[in-house]
Amino acid sequence: MSNPLQPLAELLQLQRRMRALDRRESLAFFMVNETHRLTNYHQAALWEGEAGKLAAASGVASLDSHAPFCRGFSALCRQWQQTFHKITAIRAQSLSAEDSQFWQEYLPENGLWIPLPHLDKERPMSLILFKDTPWSEPEKVLLEQLADAYGHAWQSLARQKKNHRSVPRIKRKGLVVGMALALIMLIPVRQSVLAPAEVVANKPTLLRAPLSGVVDVLEVKPNQAVLRGDVLVSLDARELLNQRENARQQLASAEAQYRQAQQMALSDADAKAQLAVLASRRQQTLSEMTFIESQLDRMALKSPRDGIVIFDNANDLLGRSVSVGERIMMVADPSDTRLEIQLPAGDAIALENGAEVRLFLNVAPNSPQDAVLTQIGYRATPDAENVMAYRLLAEFNQPESVVRVGLKGTAKIYGERTVLIAYLMRKPWSSLRVWLGV
Repeated sequence: MSNPLQPLAELLQLQRRMRALDRRESLAFFMVNETHRLTNYHQAALWEGEAGKLAAASGVASLDSHAPFCRGFSALCRQWQQTFHKITAIRAQSLSAEDSQFWQEYLPENGLWIPLPHLDKERPMSLILFKDTPWSEPEKVLLEQLADAYGHAWQSLARQKKNHRSVPRIKRKGLVVGMALALIMLIPVRQSVLAPAEVVANKPTLLRAPLSGVVDVLEVKPNQAVLRGDVLVSLDARELLNQRENARQQLASAEAQYRQAQQMALSDADAKAQLAVLASRRQQTLSEMTFIESQLDRMALKSPRDGIVIFDNANDLLGRSVSVGERIMMVADPSDTRLEIQLPAGDAIALENGAEVRLFLNVAPNSPQDAVLTQIGYRATPDAENVMAYRLLAEFNQPESVVRVGLKGTAKIYGERTVLIAYLMRKPWSSLRVWLGV
């Protein structure tokens, strides 16, 4: 006695195997040959309504569309496609005499037209099975369930193939994007570099120590406005005051000796002979006294011009020993300024005098100041942060726009034009050359 669940088990087994297929050609071959496991039939064919041809036939690896069977059976399928829209049993008696003769020559007596669901109306597909005995209702129910799975699988594989066809389109889009990026990389751009900058005085007057000493008193504060002749710094004059007192006493002694010799010269020949020597000694002492007085006058350093005094910190100057010619501070015109730039050696680009410079001050970054490069250091030297940098100088384009001395910011210096890829890869290529040693 046969197992009543055997057909259901075969149905599930066919569905499982069908899901493992990855091509529509494989699925078509599966439908016309492996359906035999669910129900017995002699012949099977798969009709592709959209193309108007047979997609597969049982027991045949490939079909010849010009063969007599393919031409005659395709004509029958075109008629059935217009007539049958659900699973339907068909027999030769319902056909014309010519078609009935073709049926009797090539096909068994009973056929079953099984449309595959889940497909568009414009793309119908049908499985046609043939056998000698009539089709029972249980067979029709099982085949209808199997056809539902066939239709779903065929539609899924159709979408998958469509996705595969879209791969070349994606490749073409990638190629277009790559070419666009390549063209963008060839766009000419202007090289530029950022570097710290500071507003400094243009042609300041240096205030140097006239003689060795110690800074005793500072009469001004940093950035204070002064007039010509104002006292700025006083050096410690105690040693000179002592020398002046000693010289005054020597001068008084020389004066007394000279007057005494003048009185005695009237009656004493020896005193008269010494009168010239005493006069010369008195004159020497007077000269020493005058020199010390002049040195005392130089101990008060006065401003050589109108302007502002420039120095960093008063506490650093007070009590500091200075030698002859050592710079103490500067006096500069506050309206005559220039820009000093410290360009790190690692960021240096090819620059020439006259290059455009834009200064973005820390206190006013939204109001850049335009300047022109006037001087380029020929070698790099350590800056305040011990970084090797080139010293650049630039002049502002608008002298009437006063930029206060001491303001700091960032300068953007523009160089020659180059392509975008060279601009972006300049620093990475420099680093790579260091590692590779080329």
